[in-house]
Amino acid sequence: MKTLARTALLAGAAWGALSAAAYAQDVAPPANEPTAVGEVVVTARRREEVLQDVPIAVTALGEERLENTGATDITALQQQTPNATVQIARGSNSTLISFIRGVGQQDPLWGFEPGVGLYIDDVYVARPQGAVLDIFDISRIEVLRGPQGTLYGRNTIGGAIKYVTDRIGQTPEFEAQATFGSYRQADLVVSGGAPISDTWSVGGAFARYTRDGFGQNLNTGEEHYNRDVTAWRLSTEWTPTSNLLFRAAFDRVEDNSAPRHGHREVNSTTGGYTPPPSVYDTYAGITGEQRVVTEGYSLTGEWNVNDMLTLKSITAVRRGDTATVIDFDNTPLPSLDVPAIYADNQFTQEFQALFTGDRWSGVAGIFYLDSTAAGAFDTIAGNLGVAIAASGQVDTESWSVFGDFTYEVTDRLDVSIGGRYTSDDKTGTVFRAFYLGAVPTPGLGGPARPILQTRTNYTASETFERFTPRLSISYDLTEDLTGYFSYAEGFKSGGWDMRGDAFLTPQTVNGYDPETVDTYELGLKGDLFGGVVSFSSAVFYSAYEDQQITSQAVATPPATGVASIVDNIGQSTIYGAEFEATAFLTDNLTALFSYGYLHAEFDEFITFITGSPVDISDTRVFQNSPEHSAFFAVTWSDELWGGDIAITPSVSYRSDFYMFEAANPQLDQEAYALVDLAAIWNSGDGHYSVGLFGRNLTDEEYRVGGYSFPGATFNNSISAFYGPPRTFSVQLTARY
Repeated sequence: MKTLARTALLAGAAWGALSAAAYAQDVAPPANEPTAVGEVVVTARRREEVLQDVPIAVTALGEERLENTGATDITALQQQTPNATVQIARGSNSTLISFIRGVGQQDPLWGFEPGVGLYIDDVYVARPQGAVLDIFDISRIEVLRGPQGTLYGRNTIGGAIKYVTDRIGQTPEFEAQATFGSYRQADLVVSGGAPISDTWSVGGAFARYTRDGFGQNLNTGEEHYNRDVTAWRLSTEWTPTSNLLFRAAFDRVEDNSAPRHGHREVNSTTGGYTPPPSVYDTYAGITGEQRVVTEGYSLTGEWNVNDMLTLKSITAVRRGDTATVIDFDNTPLPSLDVPAIYADNQFTQEFQALFTGDRWSGVAGIFYLDSTAAGAFDTIAGNLGVAIAASGQVDTESWSVFGDFTYEVTDRLDVSIGGRYTSDDKTGTVFRAFYLGAVPTPGLGGPARPILQTRTNYTASETFERFTPRLSISYDLTEDLTGYFSYAEGFKSGGWDMRGDAFLTPQTVNGYDPETVDTYELGLKGDLFGGVVSFSSAVFYSAYEDQQITSQAVATPPATGVASIVDNIGQSTIYGAEFEATAFLTDNLTALFSYGYLHAEFDEFITFITGSPVDISDTRVFQNSPEHSAFFAVTWSDELWGGDIAITPSVSYRSDFYMFEAANPQLDQEAYALVDLAAIWNSGDGHYSVGLFGRNLTDEEYRVGGYSFPGATFNNSISAFYGPPRTFSVQLTARY
């Protein structure tokens, strides 16, 4: 409580200083006033609004900022967004894990759902496979921090990430961009759009990304941490009248990069294997297909009925297929090898009605989702002489109704209220069996043989329902300064553990319940010194109830196997503060700054892994939630060689954090900072540009994920996955 009080006092003092500065502008503006920061327009509340008017903590990164800071994919959000973890998942090349304010989900297995929602042009992406989106043909990215259960619904309990692509328009455009860099990086992105008639336009983009590995598989000679990705986007827009718009879009990503097995962090108990010399090397022995394909189709219709009413429809289909192999023990021995396949399908339909009156505005709508997440994987346990087959699927039919409205009580005071009712109908099928022999099971291409023992085999259905309200009050302290208070609730439905072993943990067949987060937030945002400085800040307090946590236990002889169970562990308290600012220091110098403070602790952590409830909260910590995160960048720009140049050095910082709920000195990451540099020259006519980029200039070695299966049963399998080393690249762009 002392830390919480100190945080509140510091925030109050900072807000007081900012308020005083805002009032002082009218008395003593800067003598040499540089260019003001322009208004930032976002759609965080499903309608276009100026960022200052939105009573939500939002980080908005436009195309220019992403370019100036050298961002290549959405994992760059982690560096620039307070209290956010946005990373490539362990053992994958393009699966996304996201945490915001301590809330998220790093397990990509079917049946587990993300805690941070991802949206591509307002289309919900239900599964994390193939969701590490590259930044091309993009307008902006919005990161909404805190529960977004009212407007975005299910699985936005931690927040939401909105990836907004470029509109086509009626002006012909073409851009070609080639990038060459370290480790034989060779990327090509081509995009463009053109009108076919006065009412119809078409556009598209193609991207090809290749790079050698940062390391090598010292056993097979295969590349490790390489890149082989192809992506497409096609779209068409039809505006038969000035009040009517239709947009159809298609996107596809195919990732054929080599398997990413990780780096053994400790000595093995069998075979005499020690950690490889480079953190990007592995001794992994398992081989097999590694391929991820995701694609989606969407149709958006928008009808401006009149000045007060706009109707919108968003119809989308998405699907994905993954084949992967992961060597958990990272040795040629089959101590803990896991081949796996995933298959995902989803259909979504959303209808929205957007209202605008003299003193009020809002949105109401209906959302429907029909999805199937399925898969199968083997756990080849050589030391036990068995292969454990696990397979199943989860069918989800979800619908919800929602509304959010704002009323201007006075010229300065706005009150917003909203709510959403969600109903998730789920059916889960879970199968788990033992086969003799440390080779793949018949279901994943291994030799035919009978089942040694069926461990789990059941189908269950359940309906999870919840009403999630939202309330906010905002007040314009001055024309340029707005303060707000908000309350929001997030909800993520329950389910069943797809790894559950009913022989060792019979309670797994009961599944797990939904989890909820209630968040209270105070914010202050606006402009200072005539728009020279634009900032946003927030302090928040969250009560996390029935959090879904996976616990694992390895059986010891005479029992055999590894079991997991998902517990609703009880309750947690999360609080913190965030600050972001953009400042034009001079006509040639712009600064970006962000800082996040996060305190997250378990008040109650009750696990049933032993068969009876035990509270172990005093031995558990929050994962992927550093206490401090910060970002600072300065852009210097000027005229050069008939054009203009922008040079941006930047540094991002994350304090130490834990990989799992149990502290692990071999995996947990100490504090680190990443130093980047970007220099971009644009020709005077805007047709050409040259960019030079250096990333992780100090060559920092830092972990972004890991696995922990210690002890002799699985050959002391403790492995880690690392972020990219120091790299350099040159980028050539032509625009017409």
